[in-house]
Amino acid sequence: MATTPYFVLSPSAVLSIIGLLRGPDKTDPTPPKDWHDAVVDVVIPSLNEQANIVLALESVRRQTMQPRNVILVDDGSNDRTVEYARAFADQYDMPLTVINRAHSIGKTPTIKRQSREYDADVEFILDADTFLDADNYIARTVEELYKGAGIASACGVILPTREKDRRRRIQDTEIRRFLESHDDIDLHQPQGGWWYRLNRNLTALYRLQLYTFLQRFVYVGQMSFFGTITNPVGCAVAYRRKYIKDLFDKYEPVLGDDLTNSEDIFIGFALMNEGYRNVQLQDVSAHSLEPEMRKLHRQIYLWSSSFLQSCYYFDNLMRSPFKALRRARHRHREKHDPAIKEQVQRRKIREAYRQPFGETHTRELGRPAGWVPFMAAAEKIFFPTALLIMIILRLWEPLVVTLIAETTVSVSILTGISKGRRVKAFFQGIAMTPVRYASLLFDLVTIGRFSTDLWITGNRKWRK
Repeated sequence: MATTPYFVLSPSAVLSIIGLLRGPDKTDPTPPKDWHDAVVDVVIPSLNEQANIVLALESVRRQTMQPRNVILVDDGSNDRTVEYARAFADQYDMPLTVINRAHSIGKTPTIKRQSREYDADVEFILDADTFLDADNYIARTVEELYKGAGIASACGVILPTREKDRRRRIQDTEIRRFLESHDDIDLHQPQGGWWYRLNRNLTALYRLQLYTFLQRFVYVGQMSFFGTITNPVGCAVAYRRKYIKDLFDKYEPVLGDDLTNSEDIFIGFALMNEGYRNVQLQDVSAHSLEPEMRKLHRQIYLWSSSFLQSCYYFDNLMRSPFKALRRARHRHREKHDPAIKEQVQRRKIREAYRQPFGETHTRELGRPAGWVPFMAAAEKIFFPTALLIMIILRLWEPLVVTLIAETTVSVSILTGISKGRRVKAFFQGIAMTPVRYASLLFDLVTIGRFSTDLWITGNRKWRK
């Protein structure tokens, strides 16, 4: 989901604060196409999701903007996922297409194949363990896509699914009606003992603080400053299908399906590298099931390693801060050189944050948005390294001061942005501080594995 699996007051967070104060860029845009005319296909990758697939389908059925197709790609499930999905679609007359695979090949080939095999304007990816809260989620993301030719992806705010969130959705009228007519269908998660429940609750608690900080603060600032976030949250995201198809056509001959350990992070980087933007909306949300706390280290590894791998592949984008002077000179020429000025004014596409599309522009001038991954990479490497050095050298006083100061600022920001639950957010933020520092230090393991792949083993088979 995120480039940084912890919330520290860092250079990228400072950029977010500046962005919030600065406000969004404004320009007279080229009149966009009518988003109401967009053809949308919903693609649902799935692997053993019989307890969740009905919730995902019901959230699609309730959408104000209905898709042309709902395509369930079953990636080798050995449970009743497909059976449940077909039963629900039949009862409510949903246009469901099921693609069965004998063996699991992953989510990346699913996104790629559906971008090529279907001709929709928008490819909406919805993970089978995710349900849309807002009935206008698809409509809002599609509307945002059509506000500019430079917008390639749009997603809402993603929240962790707690057990009470699941129970609330299962009690919806249409799902209850479905369950009443299918006595043999059970949508409840397998229940374990107290250790299992503790893991689930801790995961939801930690992720809620993390996601709130990132999406309600950091991403809002990035959107205001640069008009983009680094990557969309891939469990409920609308893509311009043609842009995704072009992306795979470009990178498949080089990388195959090995698009790092988290495909949405790679896709986000690749789109930014071409001059496109990844937009996050604050007025619609979805809930996604998270792994248990005991599996958190694997999720952190997938996110962090994919971010580092994407930084490696898109090094020209990462070098953007060092090309700021060159960009300033280029903007000066655009304003004062009559020939260049006329060329810019004749540009057919006018919109906020508009830059020439294409990798060539990134290679020569970088992108202003390149500051975001550059700062995130710096904090990901240097902050945990600094903490480790203080521990090794037994610099306890500087370490304690650093932790107290950082925790105070971070929890204060979290409390301030948690409208309606500030007191609860304050105590939960403090309670989860040990977990986030543990995850932060675990990033050193990720950095070590990435360095080993890069310089020792030469491994590039990076795939989720």
